[in-house]
Amino acid sequence: MKQMEVLCKQGGQVKSNARQIIEYMESLRNDGQRKVLMGFFKTGPGEYGFGDEFLGLKVPQTREVVRAAGIDFPLNEVPELLMSRWHEVRLCGFLILVAKFEKLATTRLESNAEAIKKRDEIVTMYLQYAEQANNWDLVDLSVHKILGHWLLLPTDLGDRDYKIKVLDGLAASPCLWKQRMSIVCSWKTSQQGDPSWCLRYAEIHLHHQHDLMHKAVGWMLREMGKRVSMDLLREFLRQYAHEMPRTMLRYAIEKMPEKERQEWRKTS
Repeated sequence: MKQMEVLCKQGGQVKSNARQIIEYMESLRNDGQRKVLMGFFKTGPGEYGFGDEFLGLKVPQTREVVRAAGIDFPLNEVPELLMSRWHEVRLCGFLILVAKFEKLATTRLESNAEAIKKRDEIVTMYLQYAEQANNWDLVDLSVHKILGHWLLLPTDLGDRDYKIKVLDGLAASPCLWKQRMSIVCSWKTSQQGDPSWCLRYAEIHLHHQHDLMHKAVGWMLREMGKRVSMDLLREFLRQYAHEMPRTMLRYAIEKMPEKERQEWRKTS
């Protein structure tokens, strides 16, 4: 990828603001790829991504912009990216928040007071602009690395009950993408050996009407089983498999032996 001409390198580090990033990304517009993405992300009338607008950039191009902007990109510039009409620019904003959060969440900084304060600022911003993550890729590339990781870390915002309140609020929202956040954030908690978040929100969303949530819940249950305990997954399935949507069940049992998958499918 060519250098970001609109950004000025000073002292070996890219100095930029939101407007420069947006102008640069707009300069990469690819109308052919744009049509492909609009179809893939279901932007037609009545579809879940209706009205979303694309520049036609591929994810590696957006990640390159994020790397060029750097983790020192001003936090107060990020909202302009998140409020952009362009899907890829919003993704850039969310990935900048991811990069900033991960830098502040290393083992060395987990309990550092200043790091905690800055992580909380990022989480607060992420929640404030959550509806701007208005397609599944924007959620799936960011929520577990910010909100999911935050669930496992010290915070000045509140205790575990407060964290549950935050996720319950997302789960109860009329916004599909906030609902998806509440379950997909458990990808990180399951990776770190805590199944409680996945099990709680899988149960809450068990009877969700949207296929995208069926896939997300089944996916997170599968990850919980793989990362934490297949016995816990089987226990959940014994209780709920008979009422789970078939897609949800199919995703949840995907890594089981074929013979066992056949037995579970008979229950739905």
